[in-house]
Amino acid sequence: MRKKILSLAFLALLFAAAPAWAQSEKAGSSTPQPSRNFVLGKWIEVHNAILRELRRSYVDSLEVDRIEREAIDAMLEALDPYTVYVPEEEQEDFRMMLTSTYGGIGAIIYKPDVNGNVIINEPYANAPAALAGLRCGDEIESIDGLSTHGLQSGEASEKMRGKPGTTVVFKVKKLREGPTWKAGETIEVPVERRRIVLPSVEYADMLNDQDGYLLLGKFTEGVGQEIREAFLELKKQGMQRFVLDLRGNGGGLLHEAVNIVSLFVPKGTLVVTSKGRRNATEYHTTLDPVDTEIPIVVLVDSGSASASEIVSGALQDYDRATIIGTRTYGKGLVQSIRPLPYSGQLKVTTAKYYTPSGRCVQAIDYSHRNEDGSVGHIPDSLTHEFPTAHGRMVRDGGGITPDFEVKGHKYSRLTYSLVYAGIVEQYALEFVRKHATIPAVENFHFDEYEDFVAFAADKQFDYRSSARALFDEMKKTLEEDGLTETMSDELAALEKSLEMDKASFLRLKKDEIIPFIEEEIVVRYYFQKAGIQVRLRYDDQLAEALKQPAVSW
Repeated sequence: MRKKILSLAFLALLFAAAPAWAQSEKAGSSTPQPSRNFVLGKWIEVHNAILRELRRSYVDSLEVDRIEREAIDAMLEALDPYTVYVPEEEQEDFRMMLTSTYGGIGAIIYKPDVNGNVIINEPYANAPAALAGLRCGDEIESIDGLSTHGLQSGEASEKMRGKPGTTVVFKVKKLREGPTWKAGETIEVPVERRRIVLPSVEYADMLNDQDGYLLLGKFTEGVGQEIREAFLELKKQGMQRFVLDLRGNGGGLLHEAVNIVSLFVPKGTLVVTSKGRRNATEYHTTLDPVDTEIPIVVLVDSGSASASEIVSGALQDYDRATIIGTRTYGKGLVQSIRPLPYSGQLKVTTAKYYTPSGRCVQAIDYSHRNEDGSVGHIPDSLTHEFPTAHGRMVRDGGGITPDFEVKGHKYSRLTYSLVYAGIVEQYALEFVRKHATIPAVENFHFDEYEDFVAFAADKQFDYRSSARALFDEMKKTLEEDGLTETMSDELAALEKSLEMDKASFLRLKKDEIIPFIEEEIVVRYYFQKAGIQVRLRYDDQLAEALKQPAVSW
């Protein structure tokens, strides 16, 4: 620690000692310009002076840690959304984000209120929690002797995590009868923590006699090999077309994107070029492919970003796959991890990446984006055309544009509200309490919708329609402008026409709400893959994509 402090002090003195007149000449300019070292030293000196003066003069006590963290975050935010500071205390969460692994018991918990018990919501298949007999609906009263009453959900989760190989002891009120306990009985359940690996390949199976399907959630270490094995297994089952689903996949490790492309193109093929301030690096495939002929469909949407765009962009540039869906996010930047003093880390943008045809999918700037963060409209005049391997033209400047645009289902404001408010999730727990078993996933269909209506109608959530929400905003604006009195009759008539009670609106949107209920329910009996099976059952975008012919460009 002392050595770090001395090193920092030396650097500060070094920059502060830079000559006040240290300058360099700009080409073609007679005006002397300050050197980069001078500018850096100047701002370090100004920053230190401000901090010293605040410590000496500010009227209230100074929370140095808080204001310094806010200052660092604000500085990095001014660069781009992906350059961030990660202090030592956030390393575990950051590591989990990068690797999808953590030490724990493998279960999602739910805490309805701070004074209630922790409820097991979704145990993972074959994880320590499930193997120890913890099931959905079980209530955790204490963790290693510490009562869960008064704990926030995040605090309870933190207590469950720990070094793999260590044991955590729960006092659990069991939802239903088991081999050695009665329903409602409180028992002690010791669980040995393990390294929990959240799956990157979330689902892989045949959709029908010819179409193999793989859902990739993220690009983590080793996922290229996982996809290789899953692909070969699907081929054994008679797959004649491969569907790679990258919808909602925000990216991950660049070299794994290269490994995935290498499955379908000749060895030595250029996949992506990374260009930084000082150099450019080309990434070629280094492995033999598993299949260079089978038709491939890649599904993308506005949530497909970074490594997802590298894969879809490369396969599109080589005319090796048909890209179907909606335009991708538009993140053509590469981040690297740099160590900082006091065990901190800086995730810093160090380069832009370019697909084999030469296009950069990075959106032109960070300000023109849609509400979901995806790329907003960019006129063709600001973009450039690039030829694919077979001469088709594709454009840069804002994500990967699919070969065939197929929009996903647009849900009502009510459905979003039910999901985000946790109403569907809460109902699923109630359903589990009332039903010991359900049919197999392929045979399960939820037919107790009136029970759900009664449950949801009794809950507090924003059930307004989009039209009613817009009306409320308009009315507020009219009030600010002093126009409500002159338009009172018209407003009253419009408001009355938009009125709909909660239960009636729930019944109106029954068809689009039921799939969410079914997914939440089956997960609690048959784990996460069962939820994906239900989701695919109602996936209109996927169904439409499968209607497209296998294209050979």
